Amino acid sequence: MEEKKIVISGGGLVGSLLALLLGKAGYEVDVYEKRPDPLMTAPETGRSINLALSHRGIKALQAAGVEQETMNIAIPMKGRFIHHEDGTNSFQPYGEEGQVIYAVSRADLNKTLLNKAREAHNVKLFFNERCVKVNIEEFSIEFENKLDGTVKAREFSVLFGADGAFSQVRSSLLPTCRFNYSQEYLEYGYKELTIPSDAGAHRMEKNALHIWPREKFMLIALPNLDGTFTATLFLPFEGENSFESLKTDAQVETFFKSNFADAADLIPELKKQFAEHPTSALVTVKCYPWVYENRIALIGDAAHAIVPFYGQGMNAGFEDCRVLYDLVTKNWSLNSSLQEYQKLRKPAGDAVGQLALQNFIEMRDLVNDKKFLLRKKIEAIIHHKIPGYLPLYSMVTFSDLPYHEALEKGQKQERLMEEIMKIENIEALSEDKEVWEKIEEMVKREMGR
Repeated sequence: MEEKKIVISGGGLVGSLLALLLGKAGYEVDVYEKRPDPLMTAPETGRSINLALSHRGIKALQAAGVEQETMNIAIPMKGRFIHHEDGTNSFQPYGEEGQVIYAVSRADLNKTLLNKAREAHNVKLFFNERCVKVNIEEFSIEFENKLDGTVKAREFSVLFGADGAFSQVRSSLLPTCRFNYSQEYLEYGYKELTIPSDAGAHRMEKNALHIWPREKFMLIALPNLDGTFTATLFLPFEGENSFESLKTDAQVETFFKSNFADAADLIPELKKQFAEHPTSALVTVKCYPWVYENRIALIGDAAHAIVPFYGQGMNAGFEDCRVLYDLVTKNWSLNSSLQEYQKLRKPAGDAVGQLALQNFIEMRDLVNDKKFLLRKKIEAIIHHKIPGYLPLYSMVTFSDLPYHEALEKGQKQERLMEEIMKIENIEALSEDKEVWEKIEEMVKREMGR
């Protein structure tokens, strides 16, 4: 085993999981986090309170030996519970029977990972330490202690930037030769609201992700263990029906009563929460290369921050960690694994960003559309009857297929489904044998290419 000084800047979800996995692989790991120790303080406000955990993330947690601890704090969600404008509801399962995603508290999961890391003899955690400088020539990093203002430099053999969408480690790489970087904001922002419990019980269906799709904006809600729901409003910053247009209590109340009447009834302190809770922005970040001199590497949001509409941000970051861990244990060398990690994960990072943007349109605009729902029904029948056909959502959420391969297959399936939807009398699929035979022929022909 090589002698290594591994430093991870960022002790959030990805940083703490990476520390666990590298510690398990036998490396000495120091984690520096700018926030206080979460065991000693309340969760940071303004960040997503709960997240969607699915197959890719679970597989990474299994590798770190924390799957069971995570399942103890997770709530299974079997599908989307749609709240229509006319007050009716409908349910859309995510996949086959038994396939679920999990709502999990960001703060509780971070604590679970950090507690597991504390148990490791070769992992050390440092809190209230803000990265202020990375010296890429001397391979050292400086941290300022937020409590006493002292600044200390640390040399490293390998430094990981696991410090999020606005990574300081990534910023240090911007002047390097041929480093590409872009960030793109949506014109939408988001605001989180809490739906209180009914004496500890959930006031809506517990095992579902709730969506109020309204074409140009939407509200979603995920369940929490304490019986509450975290609701998130996604709304344009400017224009009609925007955060800019909701300045007064009366405007907020009218907007919610007009568009989300049943949700408004469940939030007794709606106007107070709306005024006090921050409005946050949504950004997609791309950059390359992720690895510098085999000594500095980016991971998670620092490499590929995405918008939250596929529920894959955390899962993609966790998969980064798991792929790197698999490479390290295969090669028995961290340095020699970094280029391969970058080669495998950069296309996946770009693709999951594109998938997330696409899914925003589906969640916001299409889940109410009758033609879209018919198409989803037909695709589910194809998946059930023709082995090997996997819908895009299942490829992304319930498989290990690299994101870029899922995106490519999904684009082919998109074109195929457009042709299928043109079949005469397509609505009579369940009664008309001839319709199904046409579909089956088209699908098998496409799969055979």
